[in-house]
Amino acid sequence: MTPSEQLRYEHLYKQHLTNLKLQGKRPATIEAYSRAVRRITEFFDRVPDTLTHHDLKTFFAALIDSHSWSTVKLDRNGLQFFYKHTLNKQWKWLNIVKPPQAKRLPDILTVGEVSMLINQTHQARYQTFFLVLYTLGLRLSEALALTVADIDSRAMQVHIREGKGGKDRMLPLPVRTLEALRVHWKRHRHPTLIFPGIGNDAPMERGGVQKALKQVVSECCINKRISPHSLRHCFATHLLEQGLDLRSLQHLLGHGSLNTTARYTQLTPLKQADAQRALHQLAQSLHLEGVSI
Repeated sequence: MTPSEQLRYEHLYKQHLTNLKLQGKRPATIEAYSRAVRRITEFFDRVPDTLTHHDLKTFFAALIDSHSWSTVKLDRNGLQFFYKHTLNKQWKWLNIVKPPQAKRLPDILTVGEVSMLINQTHQARYQTFFLVLYTLGLRLSEALALTVADIDSRAMQVHIREGKGGKDRMLPLPVRTLEALRVHWKRHRHPTLIFPGIGNDAPMERGGVQKALKQVVSECCINKRISPHSLRHCFATHLLEQGLDLRSLQHLLGHGSLNTTARYTQLTPLKQADAQRALHQLAQSLHLEGVSI
């Protein structure tokens, strides 16, 4: 871009950030929607208000090949917001990107595999972080945002602040997790953050966590699609296997709908075994005559 184009882009980008804040968007949404504008600007090296319908199709076709559908959808929503609120242009090409309605079940680790994964993690800070993700069932962003003030060792509770949808919740704190957090904090003694980045006052980077987990999954020869969020799935599934009711699990996970929590019942071997027994009994109850099976 020319210097004048760069100035125009910076002006529009600042307006975009302001509009996102004025619309009451949450920090994670602001980051995702602003990243969409940065990404398409870098892709064409042009101010995004000069892009044509064909340019947009080209961009999204390339994005589909290189990123997940979740990213594609976020970029579509972010650019839609940019066009409507910053450029004051009508969004005419909403349907050029329509992610497939695929509902895949996540891979679940056994308790033994979770133990192996944590034990084999090289860096102590990531080892503690994975333990916290699993034993508290946290989202990645929730764990990164934990502060010293959120840990109540007297009540044995953890205060999760501004989770998904801006909702707070209180979680029981396992003794083992508290002990690990104390050992971890003594290594860095940051006055505020539980998981600070090295040499700064910001939390650890998401990318570092993801890379560390990917490495240990490979080293453990676990042939499953595992991400930091998988440990939350494992938390939910293993608690259901231990007999925890859905309502209690819904609170622990911070789900707004019980239907979201109920999906985990499909992942428990106990539930699958119950279904298998029921189907077997159903088939055996049939009174069949003259049928060769």
